[in-house]
Parts: sequence; C-alpha cells; structure tokens
Amino acid sequence: MRFGGYGDNHFGGYHDYLVPAIQYIGPGAVNKVGELATMFGAKKVMIVCDSFMHSLKGGAAEIVEGLLKDAGIEVCYYDKVEPNPKEYNVIEAKNTYLAEKADFLISIGGGSSHDCTKGIGIAVANGLEKGDELQKFAGIELLDKPILPFIAVNTTAGTGSEVTRHCVITSVEKKLKYVIVSWRNMPLAAINDSDLMLGKPQGLTAATGMDALTHAYECYVSINANPVTDAASIQGIKLVANWLRKAVALGANREARENMCYASLLAGMAFSNGDLGYVHAMAHQLGGFYDMAHGVANAMLLPTVEKWNMPSNPQRFADTAAFMGEVVTGLSVLEQADKAIASIERLSKDVGIPVGLSTQGIEEDMLPIMAECALKDGNAFSNPRIGKQKDVEALFKAAF
Repeated sequence: MRFGGYGDNHFGGYHDYLVPAIQYIGPGAVNKVGELATMFGAKKVMIVCDSFMHSLKGGAAEIVEGLLKDAGIEVCYYDKVEPNPKEYNVIEAKNTYLAEKADFLISIGGGSSHDCTKGIGIAVANGLEKGDELQKFAGIELLDKPILPFIAVNTTAGTGSEVTRHCVITSVEKKLKYVIVSWRNMPLAAINDSDLMLGKPQGLTAATGMDALTHAYECYVSINANPVTDAASIQGIKLVANWLRKAVALGANREARENMCYASLLAGMAFSNGDLGYVHAMAHQLGGFYDMAHGVANAMLLPTVEKWNMPSNPQRFADTAAFMGEVVTGLSVLEQADKAIASIERLSKDVGIPVGLSTQGIEEDMLPIMAECALKDGNAFSNPRIGKQKDVEALFKAAF
C-alpha cells in the first residue's frame, strides 16, 4: 500500500517514486537528443508527432530530425497523432514502425504524442493487431513485457506525460478514455526545452497550463500524497499561479515559458507518484464521449470538484490559497479554503478558459452515464472524498 496523504487518511506503508532516468530541462536542452539516441544504441528512429509538427518549418520535428541525422541516425515518421490519441493511431503507428524496420522511438509534442508513443511500445511488445486489445492493459501495473525504448521531447507545458507512468488512450467505438499505468511506460529520457514552447497559441498555452495546475492541485489533496509529492505539487501550484498569465499574454516571454516548463514537469512528477482524483476521472469522460480538449475539461471542472472535496480536510485546501499567491492573514481555515477555490476560478477566467460545459456542446442527458463511468476511472480511487453516482452527476451539473 502506498503512503497515505495526510491527517486521517495517513495509512502508512511503502511508497514508490518513479521518474525517467535522464532529464534535460531548459533552453537548448533539445540539442542533447542526438547524443542520447546514440547512447541508447538507436540506428533508425521513428519520430511520433502530429502532421502540423512535422510540416512546421524550423519546428521541433525538423530540429530533432537534423540532430539525429548529424549523429548518423536514420529517421522515419508517424505523423498522424490526434488529440486524445485513438487506438487506431497506435495500431497504424505500430505497423509503420515495423514496416520501416525502426529500432527506437522519439515522441515530439505534448501528451497526445507521448501517450501514443507509449501505446506503440505496448502494441509492438505484445504483438497487438487490433486497437481494442490495448484495453486489457488498462489499470495499474498490468504490463509484463518491456515496451519499446523511447525519448520524449516535450513542446507544451501541461500534461507531464513525458515524466509519468500513465498512457491515456481513447476508444472511439466505446467512447472510452482509459489509462494504462505502469513503470514500464517511463521514457528512457525526457527533454523539456522551453525554447520549443515559445510562441505557442494562447488557447493551447492556457489549456495546458491549467492542466498542470490540476495535476499539482489534485495530487496535493489526493489520499496518496506524501512529503515528496507535496514538495513537487506545492512548487508546481506556485509556478502556475505566478507565470501562466504571463505566458498566455506574451507567448515569446522566455522567463514565463521556462517557469511554466518547470511547473508542468513538477506537476507531472507529483501526480505520477501521488495520483489524482475526480477532476481527472470526470475529464476523461468528456474526452471519451466528446473528444474535448483535456486541459480545458480539467480547468472547467477543477473549482467545482475541489469545492465539493474541501470538507474532507479543510486545512489542506486552506494551504493552497497561499500557494496561489493569495493574502490569507486573519482569515479562518474555511475562508482560506474558499479563497483558494476563487483564485483558481479567477486564473481560469484570466487566461480565457470557456465557462460552462454547456458552451462546449455537452448534453445534460449524458451526465448519468458519464458519472457512472467516472466512478470506475482509476483516478477516482485516490479522491479525498467518496461520492456516489448522484454526487458526480451533481458535480457535472454544477459545472454546466
């Protein structure tokens, strides 16, 4: 059993803490990619990204390809990754990998590219022929074979997938977004080069930044939080609160981009080891049923869910007001907790996150089935407050 979180939820027991073996962080870090691939014995690399990334002149894919070729390594591509990567993306990419006789993977992008790459590694290692065969590995530590080795080159500050054990895949047929959690999903190396994040669109910056905040915040109040994950969560919250507005306002702000890069990294390290809660469990349903952008879904749900969670440990939630930069002198614990929730709402508004699930085409008659599925999601079991289906339905409704 993992360490419990805090207070009455402190169960005791051991705790594992996993991160990639090698990480390079900061401006210019991408220049290590050729050296790393050579060190890992790569002869032919398949780069996994989306079509825009592949076609972007002077973009991350072109930079990585050049560095690999300079190191004497052959390059091929799978460039059809979609947001909320689909099972068919994984199988198409697996077939490309085998046809090209590649021997190594490099993912370039955000969570979609990294998750797809993890899925490719699982599919090749297990000889999967159909996308739905991935579903048998959904859950915690069900992989029993090493997946393909890969390097994750990150270009957004949000998902943290480049440093987590989580692989999130979507079944179009079942409208299901599921998570394969295993230490085997860890990349051999992660590269977070903030220069690759310069100039990203405001909407993408806002959504991924709020995703990072959600990771840090949910982990801090998770029942599986511990002193190590707390350190990463607290700093992650502080960095997002201080720098996200600036990164959205001016995409070329190098200082803001670098600090958001660290925020995303810390939040990813935290939640990969301390887990999440109902925000992610519910957001996965919005992604599965409506293909909704994950960061936007998290941002729209976070204040509502955490306000409901707050009675589980008011002091824990009160702590986060100061992390968000709020003045709390003279306030009671409950007043501080309320101020923390209000601070999240203001940040979300300031960076342009849409208000109300109804504005995103979510249908009210889908709430019961989404609530039922959310309670089965692996993230639900570390939420600090236990709810029933009617409670989760009410949370979806409150976010409408």
